[in-house]
Amino acid sequence: MTRDLDSAQRFYGAVLGWTFRGTRLGEAFRVAELEGVPVAGIGALAGDLSLAVSWTPYFAVEDVDVAVSRIRERIGTVAVGPVSFEQAGRGALAADPQGAVFGVWQGRILSDWRVGEGRAPAWLELRTRDAFDAAVFYGEVLEWASGRPGCCEVSYENEQVVLRHAGEAVARLDSGPVEEASAEPVRRPRWHVHFAVPDLAPALEAATALGGRVVREAGPQDGGRSVTLRDPDGALFDIHARGGGAAD
Repeated sequence: MTRDLDSAQRFYGAVLGWTFRGTRLGEAFRVAELEGVPVAGIGALAGDLSLAVSWTPYFAVEDVDVAVSRIRERIGTVAVGPVSFEQAGRGALAADPQGAVFGVWQGRILSDWRVGEGRAPAWLELRTRDAFDAAVFYGEVLEWASGRPGCCEVSYENEQVVLRHAGEAVARLDSGPVEEASAEPVRRPRWHVHFAVPDLAPALEAATALGGRVVREAGPQDGGRSVTLRDPDGALFDIHARGGGAAD
């Protein structure tokens, strides 16, 4: 979600090589594509919605009303929805008990794609106080490790709870020092979206040239390096070069 849809398209087009197309959700929403493959959605914030400019992961559910009930039963917070979008689906925006924001979505508006596959986002990472508590919350709300067809497996690897789909890691839950009341969003419990790039250097050069800035550089992980960036509108996101391209 962004305040300036045109500016966001220019920024992410230059940094990540995306192109954009419209959808049946209207003029305020665009699908980002990389070489014709959908990878993300960018929407313009409505004036009457007090939502933060941010990247938010949406998890597919079979019944959004059931998911919302589970969120509330487990001391999560539902901020928006469930809301119906004509012929596209129904969604809700929520926060887990530690305050990390996420969405749930029933239906499909894009082609059949998922995190970790092809040119889609490389993976999702939840930074929270207690990864095990978070895994229980999300596991019960989203039916992780339920054994149902098309679901996922949960394991503990390198001090992280790892969610895998078809054997590939798509999300990681990481315990660590977070500050729920911090004025700096990067230090609060939150979901980070990692986008893959061939090399960090040109992506960073494009980002800073267009008003973005580097927030932090992470150590080597998954055979590469990651950098957290803030776009000109304030949204945080991560870029990851699997080849380990230098950040300077």
